[in-house]
Amino acid sequence: MLRVPITILLMVLISGCLSSTTPGGSDVVADTKIGGGNAPNSAPTISGVPANAVLAGDVYSFTPSASDANGDTLTFSVQNLPGWAGFDSNTGRLSGQTTLGDIGVYDNIRITVSDGSASASMPNFSITVTEIGLGSMTLSWTAPTENTDGTPLTDLAGFNIYYGQSQGSYPNRIRIDNPSIDTYVVGNLLPNTYYAVATSFNTAGIESAYSNVAVKTVPSN
Repeated sequence: MLRVPITILLMVLISGCLSSTTPGGSDVVADTKIGGGNAPNSAPTISGVPANAVLAGDVYSFTPSASDANGDTLTFSVQNLPGWAGFDSNTGRLSGQTTLGDIGVYDNIRITVSDGSASASMPNFSITVTEIGLGSMTLSWTAPTENTDGTPLTDLAGFNIYYGQSQGSYPNRIRIDNPSIDTYVVGNLLPNTYYAVATSFNTAGIESAYSNVAVKTVPSN
């Protein structure tokens, strides 16, 4: 019988304005491939959470974390690089200063790392260049201690935060692979009303039902 973690109670704690592009959140596990040869080659790994918005006139900068178990030299590449940004193939750093002429959404940006025989990529991400201030919502929860069948929850692995701009539709997900975390700031939100729910999951990947809905309105000032 599957034992599902009990759903958690989600709370909106603090609201505030952001004008920076400091990224936050959990790492994303990249796809990997196995290299050829007599001995198996461990593919490199790449992770990071790039900020998804920047104010026009500000500098945007993101550098992923990458490593290779074999100690191979790593090189980076990028797809769909915004015209206002530059890219360092030695470090994977994407950076640039935006202007009012760059306002818009830049989709499907993808950073890949290679050790010469195998590669790994981050999930596609987008960057919105905006001329208005951005907001944030701070979410907090208490980790569940029981499964739905009443047994003690001993294998809690982390949490998922889902959010969107209409209740019941949550296209954005943030995965937190750390069961000790109980607060998370969702930043770089454009003026709108946001609805957020959270779930917990165990080491087998079994996920709880949605929590209650937290609502946050980011004003346009």
